[in-house]
Amino acid sequence: MPKILIVEDDEALARGLCDNFACEGYEVAYAADGTTGLDLLLDQGADLVLLDVMLPGIDGFSICETARREGCSMPILMLTAKGQERDVVKGLELGADDYVVKPFSVKELIARVRAFLRRHRCEDQRVFTFGEFILDRDSLRLTREGTEVKLTRKEYQLLEYMVINQGKALSRQGIMASVWGSSVLVTQRSVDRCVTTLRAKIEASPANPRFLQTIRDVGYRFEPQ
Repeated sequence: MPKILIVEDDEALARGLCDNFACEGYEVAYAADGTTGLDLLLDQGADLVLLDVMLPGIDGFSICETARREGCSMPILMLTAKGQERDVVKGLELGADDYVVKPFSVKELIARVRAFLRRHRCEDQRVFTFGEFILDRDSLRLTREGTEVKLTRKEYQLLEYMVINQGKALSRQGIMASVWGSSVLVTQRSVDRCVTTLRAKIEASPANPRFLQTIRDVGYRFEPQ
């Protein structure tokens, strides 16, 4: 079973998480401070990391940034307190894949962990199906029930990026860097406009989107179901 690394200084919460994931059959490693957590991550690795933001020693942001700089590609889920939207955005821009706001349902967290591990194993997938659509990354085509949906180059690139990262909270800044690139002069409004035109082509009700969902104060999330 996959290995879950939990870095959390709240002893009661950490014990509950360790017990629940162990009961689900996962291998669990635990650290109560940032320094130990980073050492465990770099020395022993993990398939997924649950990482608190505020930690003794090294904080969660620094751990996430260091892990990505060292080439660690496993999903990282940040654990943050309610109302800390700025922490959420900062974590995503440093390489976190998503965030969980405390207090949270352990059952829901386990389901999200399963989904992230499943998606992580499918990063090289070439064909994606969502609703009545098929996205073929080899032919660079989106079809709906066999008929091609005409997309601009940027609309296709945005959709592909979001589909590959389905289920993840994607900040506007991260989308800009990944889809437009750092060498292109673009604003967050450009991201919003592209999302709007893409919704008009794939959503039955663009005002109530099924796939391209808005995350307030953060950005967007693609949901295939």
